[in-house]
Amino acid sequence: MRAALLSGLNEKLEVRDDFVLDGPGPGEVRLRMVASGVCHSDLSFQNGTIPIPLPSVIGHEGAGEVIAIGEGVSNVAVGDPVIIAWTPPCGTCVCCLEHQPNLCMTGLISAATPHIKLGNDVIFGGTGTPTFTEETVIPAIAAIPIPRDVPLDLAALVGCGVTTGMGAAMNTAKVHPGSTVVVIGCGGVGISVIQGARVSGAATIVAVDPVAKKREWAQQFGATHAVAPDELAGLTAELTQGRGFDYAFEVVGQSETIRSAWEATRRGGTTVVVGVASMDQKVEFSAFELFYSEKRLIGSFYGSADVRTDFAKILQLWKSGKVDLENMVSQRIDLSEINEAFDAMQRGEVIRTVIEFS
Repeated sequence: MRAALLSGLNEKLEVRDDFVLDGPGPGEVRLRMVASGVCHSDLSFQNGTIPIPLPSVIGHEGAGEVIAIGEGVSNVAVGDPVIIAWTPPCGTCVCCLEHQPNLCMTGLISAATPHIKLGNDVIFGGTGTPTFTEETVIPAIAAIPIPRDVPLDLAALVGCGVTTGMGAAMNTAKVHPGSTVVVIGCGGVGISVIQGARVSGAATIVAVDPVAKKREWAQQFGATHAVAPDELAGLTAELTQGRGFDYAFEVVGQSETIRSAWEATRRGGTTVVVGVASMDQKVEFSAFELFYSEKRLIGSFYGSADVRTDFAKILQLWKSGKVDLENMVSQRIDLSEINEAFDAMQRGEVIRTVIEFS
């Protein structure tokens, strides 16, 4: 089996064809991968921002077809097309019962069992749902069935980036019609925040990014304004009379941009942290400003989504023409081109790369 191996931090991925995959065991399914998105979190695995066991086959945003099921699996059958949910809900833990299935640790831990081998070595699967591979074995609860008429190259994007971004606007922040929104960071997830805010009825959506091409993309997907970071203060004064925005989304993963999002939020507004920062980054607030501003500062993990229903909702929005998935795919590649795709993403040249498996 062919897959892409991350052997160590900051190393290039090695594409090999001598991996062996076991399973599925009880409660698991085996998939033939059809498409995998290349998400910024995959870069974060590579550089250590998100710690994972190494060596690992990474990737986590994908869609495929069920080719085998383990004992006790009833939610999918052989031949079903599915989207992979990298944090699947178990349905019975406290988080799931309290309507926060995206925070389910039981489901996340259930995906940790490694199934890939290279010779005699056991190879981990990143977050437990590796997608940079021709086949993968995952918990059945992580395989979310979708209609057969949905192209799997587009469905793959819903597995992480689109759900994370749209969910941050629709679920975490609950953007309301007529509101003002600023989005700092306009990669694939930031573009999805913009689409979520637009679908929610925001009247003003400001995109902030130092890369001019990303600002152009943001306006194509629904931003009403797009500026470089040093232009935000002037635009805030112009659009909000200096009060700030109802909602500010940080989609970069840096302490400085988190602070910038907070400062761009109006008194009584909501700052949402979507970007993944390293554990050693700190953000400073004075005790008085927290009291006096009455702003909400909240994190958004996987878009506060329930993948069992939200994947379907996003696909319905796409089918009705309210969400653009087609134009999010900047390039389509073979797995052998994965390192070049990582480089293009770091340079800000793509929204989303999709790996297509023949």
